[in-house]
Amino acid sequence: MCLAIPGQLIRIHDDTAAGSSGTVRFGAVLKEVNLFCTPEARVGDYVIVHAGLAITVLDEEEARAVLDTVAALDQ
Repeated sequence: MCLAIPGQLIRIHDDTAAGSSGTVRFGAVLKEVNLFCTPEARVGDYVIVHAGLAITVLDEEEARAVLDTVAALDQ
């Protein structure tokens, strides 16, 4: 089973042979991810990442709902 947590795309790098990559923020953690499957992603968007690949873009409302649920589980 896989748990997907939204992260916010904070920077796009157009520097890879396989297409764009980007920096995604998961709380205090920054990860470099491949954006091949999400060419529509823009800085500020929330994405779901699996194995270093952004696989879908979420709207902010949906991302906030997931993040609020995860925060509630922590309490």
